[in-house]
Amino acid sequence: MTPPARATPSTLTAHATPAPTATPRGGLLRHRDFRLLWAGQTASAVGSNVTAVALPLVAVTVLDASTFVVAVLTAAAWLPWLLVGLPAGAWVDRLPRRPVMIVCDLASALLFLSVPVAAAIGALTVTQLLVVALGAGLARVFFETADQVYLPVLLRREQVPEGNAKLQATQTASYVLGPGLAGVTAQLAGAVTALLLDALSFLFSAACLLRIRTVEPRPEHAGRSRSLRREIGEGLRFVARDPYLRVLTAFGAASNVGLVGYQAVLVVFLVREARLAPAPVGALVAAMSLGGIVGALLATTLGRRLGSARAMFLAAAFTGPPALLIPLAGPGEQLALPAIGGMLVSFGVAVGNVLKGSFRQTYTPHQLLGRVTVSMHMLNYGTIPLAAVLAGAVGSAYGADTAIAVMTGWLALTPAILLIGPLRQRRDLPVAPKLP
Repeated sequence: MTPPARATPSTLTAHATPAPTATPRGGLLRHRDFRLLWAGQTASAVGSNVTAVALPLVAVTVLDASTFVVAVLTAAAWLPWLLVGLPAGAWVDRLPRRPVMIVCDLASALLFLSVPVAAAIGALTVTQLLVVALGAGLARVFFETADQVYLPVLLRREQVPEGNAKLQATQTASYVLGPGLAGVTAQLAGAVTALLLDALSFLFSAACLLRIRTVEPRPEHAGRSRSLRREIGEGLRFVARDPYLRVLTAFGAASNVGLVGYQAVLVVFLVREARLAPAPVGALVAAMSLGGIVGALLATTLGRRLGSARAMFLAAAFTGPPALLIPLAGPGEQLALPAIGGMLVSFGVAVGNVLKGSFRQTYTPHQLLGRVTVSMHMLNYGTIPLAAVLAGAVGSAYGADTAIAVMTGWLALTPAILLIGPLRQRRDLPVAPKLP
């Protein structure tokens, strides 16, 4: 890596967002191109959350996989953030984003379609499931990075929070609909069949993206012969030097350890220890996500009334301590405890995601946005495969209930990270980096 260079004023001013298509009266619901992006991402999100339950169910019910193997499946889906996250951000800043997103959708559709095909001919193995999880995770790295940079192309600066709130609301709704749909489909037609829904959802998302009319400005670095290593370093240095992005990244990384750690073994716990059938498993996972819909809908209002920085603290408070209810799950009425805990956690996660995403998109210079986004995601998501493997190891050695207790206990402590740095002294997050 090249030695850190002093940032110039041009890299520390708010980004100049390209002029998007004007929004007609009625807000973003009347914005044709945003509606297409929104519809495609909603379908894809539902499909992905079908897979979040269906893939472990395939491993457990069809291939009789162990707790550790199921956790490794989760790790494989997130491992690409560690392997290619940083160069992906630099590449996305050089490329037109919409074609990148379309290619990722088509690749994901083919990967998930391969599972029912292999099952139909009797060739399905755990190795294939791992390859599918890894490949889909790789496509997700490029898609999510391009998507974060593409939204400010479609929308004006003041519309970005509303756009993020709508996308987060349907993303969170997919956490409810997807697992429930996966459970019912698995119960009626088998877990392998449920993966067909995800393949179809990616094809629908690609079709929606193809119909968007907004002309994307040529990326600033397109066609230039610049050092990829240097461009990666610029994004990392911007995050490392900024007191707000630095703390938000650390909090995201730490909280994801707890969130994904308990989620990686939750299906195993519910099937093998709580003795639930696939349909109730899907229903419980769906119920745990209900609070996220409310959180996404209220995020911009909370940010406006409380102040965006204070609302971030509120979101963190809901994300952490309520997770302690999840290990108290038991048969019958005791299933209400993880449902309530999950609802509160998903509420906090949704509020925090909307506020953090909108802040990053409007605060970061646009020419750095892809690299800054992926630098934060690499650290946030890079902890996920480690957390999943750790949870799987603890679950294999001491039981899934112990693994969930350890991970939720860690999650409950993570909000304290936001007390580090200047965030606690502000009502609102800044609109632009401070000049040196």
